[in-house]
Formats: sequence, C-alpha cells, structure tokens
Amino acid sequence: GFTLIELLTVITIVAILMALGVPSYQYVTNANRISGEVNGLLGDMQYARSEAIKEGQTVTVCSSTNPTAAAPTCAGNAAWQNGWIVFSDVNGTGAVDSASDTILRVQRAFPLGDTFNASNATSFVTFNREGFALNLANPPVTVTLHAAVPISSSTRCLQITIVGQLRTETAGQGACT
Repeated sequence: GFTLIELLTVITIVAILMALGVPSYQYVTNANRISGEVNGLLGDMQYARSEAIKEGQTVTVCSSTNPTAAAPTCAGNAAWQNGWIVFSDVNGTGAVDSASDTILRVQRAFPLGDTFNASNATSFVTFNREGFALNLANPPVTVTLHAAVPISSSTRCLQITIVGQLRTETAGQGACT
C-alpha cells in the first residue's frame, strides 16, 4: 500500500512537471499550426506554377471569401486567411469568370483568427506557361502570417518573386516582420 505522504509527494511532482511542460507544448502546437498554414499556401502556389508549366496556360491563385461554395469567386483583397482557390485562368484575368476556368484546388478559412495579408494589395498571383508570376506590383510580394495571439516567433512569411520563386521566412529574416 501507499501512505498519504507518498501519494501527496507523487501528486506534487506530477503537478510541477505539468506546470513546466504545458507551456512548451502549447508553443510547439502553435508553431506547427502556423507552419502548416504558410506551407499550405506555399504548396498551392508551387502546384499552380507547375500546372501552368505542364499545361502551357496561365494558372491563378487568388484569395477568396467563399472557396468552398458551389461557384467560388476571388475576393479581390489582400487578406488570404479566409481561404484561396487555385484555377486554370484561360483568359488571364485573375478571376473565375469563364466557363472554361477550371477550379483545381481550394483552401478553407483559417479557424483560429490568424491573419494572412499580402503586401502591395496583392489579391491574386497568376503564373504563365514559363512559370513566371505575372501580376506582382512592386515585386517581390510578401504574404505575412500572424497568429491570433501575436508573438514575434510565430510570424511566418511567404515571398513570391517575379520569376516565380517561392520562399518561406520566419520573423526577422528578409522582409518578414
């Protein structure tokens, strides 16, 4: 059997370990969530670029407020946290406006209130058949992801250059602030 003193000692040790472990666990889960969100956009941008090269036509990624609707549309603003869509943009307008524009992928909104905003009011990126990004105003464009509870270590950025190069950065690197 156990005495009451032994039981209280074990409970105290477990409480101390939990007090030390829970904050670091929250940091790890938050960092993984932020990385997953920025890597989601990175993956879809890379997919759009490769599809544009493979199919020999323009492919666009645009921010959307209704990406999972029956007929998703581009939002026309630089806030990407509400989701985005990847589509073949036959006429190169940067909007789903033709029956021949085919939706390739959709991304739902972020659930926890994170913000994901692009510099230079960039609401869409179109890749041509050579893999170049066509519509970047004052390149490179940086899409910055801030967690709902802002901590500098949780800021991530995706940088897009005119030649179609995509790069992720953490806070304090390059243009990531």
